[in-house]
Amino acid sequence: MVAKHKIKPEGPSQARGHSTRQRILDSAMTLYLSKPTGDVSVAAIAAHAGAFPNQVTYYFGSKDSLFVHAAFLALLHDAERVEAVGLSVQSPSSFSSAMARTVLILPSMPLVVRALAVGTSRPDLATVVDQHLNLLFRQSERYLARLLRQKSWEIQRPLPVETRTFWSAAFGATLLSQAGVTGDGNDLDLAGTLTVKRDECIP
Repeated sequence: MVAKHKIKPEGPSQARGHSTRQRILDSAMTLYLSKPTGDVSVAAIAAHAGAFPNQVTYYFGSKDSLFVHAAFLALLHDAERVEAVGLSVQSPSSFSSAMARTVLILPSMPLVVRALAVGTSRPDLATVVDQHLNLLFRQSERYLARLLRQKSWEIQRPLPVETRTFWSAAFGATLLSQAGVTGDGNDLDLAGTLTVKRDECIP
């Protein structure tokens, strides 16, 4: 017979640790959004969080790691805004247009594109980036699946392909904009990457 192990309640020191880590992460997100150029020091983040600079490296390993976590946290927060916009529309075409228009102006998008670049240049952070991307994709899939059920709509390809194609195009558009390529969001048919349509079986 296998012995049952009781889960010990979280102690005060563990709770304080989680609280400090979250404060640092929230502060980093706030400061990076306020200074899109990335000119944010570890000391500034620690001061904003009411922590010590060495706690940043203790909880996140490096400034780059903290930046990746903060960038994707900002995007996940922004995604809630995107979802609200999508739920308010009445037709597949207006949904696609609203999604494209809203995502391209999210304050977090430039941060995430930079985070992807950091993950490329720092192999030790590739796993962190991958975890956050998969979380974003899963959340997007759940949202879209729920929307399709509520609206009696359908898509013309597998759900994972739909969400990954959309986000990949959105990241690419943001990257080109950051690189100084002339033009604007109207030059990219981001809405066209979505294949949402009405279920033909529904009158």
